[in-house]
Amino acid sequence: MPTVTTPAHKSGDFFVDYEEKVFEDVKAAPGEKALITFHTVAFEGSIGLVNLLQAKRLIRKGFETSVLLYGPGVTLGLQRGFPTLGDEAFPGHQNFANQMKAIMDEGGKIYACRFALQALYGHGEPSLLPGIRPINPLDVLDLVLLHRKDGAFILDTWTL
Repeated sequence: MPTVTTPAHKSGDFFVDYEEKVFEDVKAAPGEKALITFHTVAFEGSIGLVNLLQAKRLIRKGFETSVLLYGPGVTLGLQRGFPTLGDEAFPGHQNFANQMKAIMDEGGKIYACRFALQALYGHGEPSLLPGIRPINPLDVLDLVLLHRKDGAFILDTWTL
């Protein structure tokens, strides 16, 4: 019978070469914009968190960055907590709030569709995290089109 002679992995071991960077570190030219759109439900996959992290990276690369929450994406921008708002009921419970606060603190803008907020998810504007700008549902497409006219990088986030 074969035996395993390789030592067991332990904390601190590396599995990959995490330092090698294959591509140049792209930075924004002055005035370049980025828009990340979210049509995804909070806590039903990793894409909401991953692309909020991408939004932060875009800001740090110099892009004037906006985030659009529409449809179920508005659920990313709702205040949460248990037993009270802001409390973290489990590790990661406030991950969306923490990332959005960081995005806004670093100069990013976040917009949330009022129609989705009220008509679809039964929330009012006071339910949004402070700093998120509620917008008319007719502004959703115009925000995207304005970024398109400006030649912005647009990352659309969709899940079903």
